[in-house]
Amino acid sequence: MIDAASYGAYALKGITRLAVNWTRALPNTWLARRAVILVRRFVMRRLAGQPVDIEALGVKLRVRPYNNICEKRMLFTPQHFDTTELAILAQSIRDGFVFIDVGANIGAYALFVASRAGASARILAIEPQPEIYERLIYNIRLNAYRTIKAIDCAVAEKPGEVTLFLDPNNAGESSLKVVSCSGAEPIRVQARTLLELLQGEGYTRIDAIKLDVEGAEDLILEPFLATAPVDLLPTILILENGIGRWQTDLARLLGTKGYTLKATTRQNLVFERKD
Repeated sequence: MIDAASYGAYALKGITRLAVNWTRALPNTWLARRAVILVRRFVMRRLAGQPVDIEALGVKLRVRPYNNICEKRMLFTPQHFDTTELAILAQSIRDGFVFIDVGANIGAYALFVASRAGASARILAIEPQPEIYERLIYNIRLNAYRTIKAIDCAVAEKPGEVTLFLDPNNAGESSLKVVSCSGAEPIRVQARTLLELLQGEGYTRIDAIKLDVEGAEDLILEPFLATAPVDLLPTILILENGIGRWQTDLARLLGTKGYTLKATTRQNLVFERKD
């Protein structure tokens, strides 16, 4: 459960604050990344399992950086968090921007967009894991963004109850496909299709979708691309790079719908569709 203490109760102090501020000033080099690992171990030992109240990407967050890679990055190196992807999103923001965040985790992408898109934006943050969903809701409320709506469900190729596999070493890694960790915990959650979600929420157009579902992107996108009206095809599509795990050639399939590959990063593929 999320701690009821007010924001700021878990602010960094003393040597832990100095250590984290130092990692946040480092460049994205091999040597700096090695240094971050050492400092991270030191800081997390001192935190002893407590949450941390921070600011990152221009928003307030309460993070638990122990078994979630996203939260570790938000605490120690937010300056290097998906910089290419976020820059592309920022450049595409316009009045009434519509953004769908599938696999929202604690809300980094959704909150980033909300902080820049203004009061006319519509943002949908979808997260199926109960514990992570609670953290997502907390962070949305913490920033008081009325433009974000959160939904606790999985997104799949068909509606109904599905098995979601959770990686015990990384709470942000859950998938409808078995994840790499041999100790993955299965839970049952409700699922909806992407098209059903969008139409059910009354969307008539989409500016951008981020889809991070640990290798199940093909299960979601193949039926969506086959049945969605043209107006619901997003201009920007950010996918976790699951080429080795996809059963469908998504790049080719996206090409038939007018998408071109705009950027390839360490984690993601970014596609753009021209009208």
